[in-house]
Amino acid sequence: MARKSGVRNVSRETRAPIERAVLVGVGPKSQTDVIRTSLSELKRLVETAGALVVGETTQALQRFSSATLVGEGKVEEIAGMCAGLRAGTVIFDLELTAGQQKNLEKALPKVKIVDRTRLILDIFARRARTNEGSLQVELAQLSYMLPRLTGIRAFSQQAGGIGTRGPGERKLEYEKRHIQYRIKHLRAELERVRSSRRLRRERRASVPVPQVALVGYTNVGKSTLLNQLTGEYAAYADDKLFATLDPTARRVRLPSGGWAVITDTVGFIQRLPTSLIAAFRSTLEEVEAADCLLIVHDASSSELEGQHASVKLTLEELATGGIPRVEALNKTDRLDASARGDLSRRHPDATMISAASGEGIPEVLKRVEEALSKKWLLREIDAPAAAAGSWTARLYESAQILDRRVLGDKIRFRLRVTAENWSRLQSLLTPV
Repeated sequence: MARKSGVRNVSRETRAPIERAVLVGVGPKSQTDVIRTSLSELKRLVETAGALVVGETTQALQRFSSATLVGEGKVEEIAGMCAGLRAGTVIFDLELTAGQQKNLEKALPKVKIVDRTRLILDIFARRARTNEGSLQVELAQLSYMLPRLTGIRAFSQQAGGIGTRGPGERKLEYEKRHIQYRIKHLRAELERVRSSRRLRRERRASVPVPQVALVGYTNVGKSTLLNQLTGEYAAYADDKLFATLDPTARRVRLPSGGWAVITDTVGFIQRLPTSLIAAFRSTLEEVEAADCLLIVHDASSSELEGQHASVKLTLEELATGGIPRVEALNKTDRLDASARGDLSRRHPDATMISAASGEGIPEVLKRVEEALSKKWLLREIDAPAAAAGSWTARLYESAQILDRRVLGDKIRFRLRVTAENWSRLQSLLTPV
């Protein structure tokens, strides 16, 4: 009888070691508070990317170094921190120029140098779930990499870790003209996506339905709120930064009847790279085309005021000044009575809600409907009962029918309609 082998069946699968990172916060001397706040956000971004923050350092400068962004002494300090903390990655909280990247790699030869833009691009590469999202991320990555081809080290798929996902080493081996060709191709693809999205918006606009854009800082609970409003799992929601990259549109019932289309959009963030703003332009067009903005803030965040200012600035850049707004302070279930009272005094026009529990949802919907009423009017109109069929078809083309009642020889319709369409209908039928 053969003896059983004493060799154990050991799995060969191994996990890559967790990336250890040192963070470097940099900014003008006049903005020391901003440096600390932004560094705190950078830490969350790094954790979202799957790395471990083992050290942090900051420097407030009168003038940035054109060679290495920070001063020579700070570069030496960073080198010492990396050696002592066994950190293989240094992440700067500003975007580095190609020259600064190259010089820092020479000064810190044993660590990988990553800037804020590259970190965010890495997270977006992880989060992209649709073809459009992948196209947008790749365009932003290649636009970022093109001027840095001689300065980026370890930007390959084989190296692993933050900043290595996406196009990878194979594409970096191309000459510049090949990357430029790829960028041109991606822009053409995204233009087709943009055209398709524009056609969908036009079709939605031809159907008389109000459009609401759900906007706000990243990770404030927008997707959870959309799920609460629809009563279903309409959008992917996760307690991580940039859980949503691709817009999700769903119908939501309004208090007085009828419905609106609410679109969940990509979250905003401080110092959002310009390459990403350009790449995600088609997504942000959903915000510009809305009849109402439902702006969501995280009431439990210690950075609420800074995030509030960042969202306001981004919306100004998107030219949304003429669109009615409703502001909601989410996650108020995490606050005690004193904090809620203070919040209410500081933001008297905002509705306090909890997307997780449903608190405040009816009130915020009521405010959305009031904001929509600036464009979408509630009206009643009478049509002859004998020709109700043909008139109903015309009404459906021009308005959202909320109710209909038979009153003798006529039918009374209750409508939600734009001022332009109401003027046209008045010339055809008898308004009440």
